[in-house]
Amino acid sequence: MEITLNCIVIDDEPLARELIKSYINKTPSLSLIGCFESAAEAIKTVMEGAVDIIFLDINMPILNGIDFAALVPSSIRIIFVTAYDKYALQGFKVNALDYLLKPVSYSDFLKSVSRALEWKSMSEAYAANVNHDKSSPRMITIKVKNQLVQMRLDSIEYVEAKNDKVIIFRKDNEPLPSLMTLKEIEDLLPSDTFMRVHRSFIVNIPLVEIVERNRIVFGKTYVPISENKREEFLSKLGK
Repeated sequence: MEITLNCIVIDDEPLARELIKSYINKTPSLSLIGCFESAAEAIKTVMEGAVDIIFLDINMPILNGIDFAALVPSSIRIIFVTAYDKYALQGFKVNALDYLLKPVSYSDFLKSVSRALEWKSMSEAYAANVNHDKSSPRMITIKVKNQLVQMRLDSIEYVEAKNDKVIIFRKDNEPLPSLMTLKEIEDLLPSDTFMRVHRSFIVNIPLVEIVERNRIVFGKTYVPISENKREEFLSKLGK
């Protein structure tokens, strides 16, 4: 099935805004649903939930792009379009899919679009492949580099968000990095067996064997349990 991404552009510079708008309009896989001079003007459209990608400037008055991106739902990806490369590290901490420097060429723009289409395709695959029927094996599909990897949910020990990456740790297998955010993975995992015990960790409760003070022991790894999650975790653990 052909994927079409709904896009908006936010940039206080008219020429930059019009350039990205023209690129979107001549790219068949993109659909432009709004152009805005400021992040504040775009909030209503973003929160209505019809947006897949935001082409976002950073250096804007009142509400800059970095601060705005931190407010955007995790189901939306950001492609920053800016004249400043010093914000790149900050950008990738707030759901940034790519980082384009002005003036943006159409070829660079298309490379970002390709990444966005890949992300959307993977997101749809993840949702389609999680089977919540307890009578059959439940699976999750993730993208690792240029491969799709299917794994049984009962093989996942824990998931960790670390250094701007999300890594899935499995029993008797190598860890796998994912393109998804921790929140996206949490939303896909069944809540009867998986729990977010810390802002950076999700654990598979049936695979928990050792709890030591405020941490879970997986081999040589310690997973912390937040104080506000401890009671719920112990309840689910049956202790």
